[in-house]
Amino acid sequence: MTLSGKNGLVLGASRSIGLAIARKLAGRGMRLALPWFDWPESCRDMEEEFAAMDMGHITLQADLRAPEDIEKMVRQITEKFGTLHLLVNNIERGGMPIVHGSYHKPVNREQWQLEMDTTLHAKWLVFEQCLDLLRKPAQASVINISSIAALTGRSGPAGKMFNDGYAAANRGVSALTETWARLGAPTIRVNELMLGLIEGRHGPGTRGWKLLDTKTQEKLLKHTLLGRTGTPEEVADAVLFLADNGAFITGTTLRLDGGYVLGGEEVSPLPAGIL
Repeated sequence: MTLSGKNGLVLGASRSIGLAIARKLAGRGMRLALPWFDWPESCRDMEEEFAAMDMGHITLQADLRAPEDIEKMVRQITEKFGTLHLLVNNIERGGMPIVHGSYHKPVNREQWQLEMDTTLHAKWLVFEQCLDLLRKPAQASVINISSIAALTGRSGPAGKMFNDGYAAANRGVSALTETWARLGAPTIRVNELMLGLIEGRHGPGTRGWKLLDTKTQEKLLKHTLLGRTGTPEEVADAVLFLADNGAFITGTTLRLDGGYVLGGEEVSPLPAGIL
């Protein structure tokens, strides 16, 4: 699917990963709808940056946990764009144990549900209301952004980074991806991009990473086969691949984790055998 002249909706574009994705897609000539909710300073900077491009981008405030806000957003996209070729479902709220501590703390009473409502349910709400727009063009694509927390849970070196509710919510994203791929076929491709430790998201540049001692940071990097964290630009490149070049890919999960999930196991030398 050639992206130039097409319409896209990118969630979370006011923060590092979503912003890198939006910049990459705009650079390929896509006209984008970019909803924002919190982080007022970064939201203002994002609005100014994309308005200056003079490409017809839409920026709007919306709480994507609220069906009425999504309905309003979809109306605006319908009025301005008329159709939708790409949905980048990049919305989450993950409470790092190193920051938040136990769910049993009174201050965390709403944390579990917040992670479910944002990381999982909001993705479903947006897809459901955007489905008619995605069905209008001959080809469309949905990319669900998730986390390796779905596979690791609160275990290993990442145990201080991923809460139980966040891990469970991300596991649910895979079920949605497969269901939506069946629902959207043959004109809408739906795939999942599962992220490991990325700068600005469970990596350097986050409050949680700064709270980790040096030894724990080193363990996380050692557990990652490539020995480093990823960058938002690398995430944006993967999104571009799935959107622009993955014409025969649907219902699958691309893991962008530098080998973190595999890193806990060593390859043993072959035994001598008994024959």
